[in-house]
Amino acid sequence: MNFPVFDFWVVVTFAAATFQTLRFMLQKVLATATLSPAGATFARFFYSAPLIALLVALYIRETGQHLPSLSTTFWAYGLSGGLAQVIATICVVTLFKSRNFIVGVTLMKTEVILSVIIGLILLGEGVSIPAFGAIALGLIGVLLLSTPPDVKGWGWQEMWNPSVGLGLASGVLFAVSAVCYRGASLQIAVEDPLLRAGVTLAAVTASQFMGMGLWLIWRDRAQIGAVWHARRVAGWIGMLSMGGSYGWFLAFTLQTAAYVKAVGQVELVLSLIASVLFFREKPSPRELTGVLVLCISILALVLLI
Repeated sequence: MNFPVFDFWVVVTFAAATFQTLRFMLQKVLATATLSPAGATFARFFYSAPLIALLVALYIRETGQHLPSLSTTFWAYGLSGGLAQVIATICVVTLFKSRNFIVGVTLMKTEVILSVIIGLILLGEGVSIPAFGAIALGLIGVLLLSTPPDVKGWGWQEMWNPSVGLGLASGVLFAVSAVCYRGASLQIAVEDPLLRAGVTLAAVTASQFMGMGLWLIWRDRAQIGAVWHARRVAGWIGMLSMGGSYGWFLAFTLQTAAYVKAVGQVELVLSLIASVLFFREKPSPRELTGVLVLCISILALVLLI
């Protein structure tokens, strides 16, 4: 299958960002009311992994293709990315308990800058100097959003705190997972990007489902039952996770991870809307300035690519 690569990956990235925003909204609700951060994270794999595997199997059958062989290198990239994503998601859900929704998501977006560095190290994929400048502009927005909500004014001296640490940790880990997922998909020797993305996603989510399930059985067995009892909301987390994850994986298959993650910062605008309309949170002028700077960064990058 041939796609107009530029237009298609941008559209897919926007769709993935929308699904991810909705999923984080539901995970914030569950993490603050019903489930632990680990339980809220496990919910996405519990309800999405079986469905993803089924849909990939149906796609292979309907298109007359065959399940591609998966090399050791594929599994090295895939499992590393899967583990990084699990830990990063736990960090973000924990962050939601201490900071408001839009700030939590924005701190996570340090992954955009980090994806450039990690992509260059692991895959040898860089970005142009003007594009890097646009991405770096987004870092200023992150700094504007790094101060605790109870600090008056700009409060630069109060910038470093546990919440910022969680946000930056999630950014590092999400960057690692994004680059590893692209690395894994590039190991699959088929031309169909839909199949490459689907097989990579199915393999990763299955390993995450089994790994987190075993960990919760060992450390917090009650959370497995809690995930089932919260199925009316958690089930939607699984569905949204499937849609969002497939969108990210497909975009990573078509384009460099750093560019995908940079354009995916449109999620910040969606998160601001969710923060105000659904969680009744009031961003400060400093936080709104940070979001504005990040939006300018996204627009500049889209025009430069």
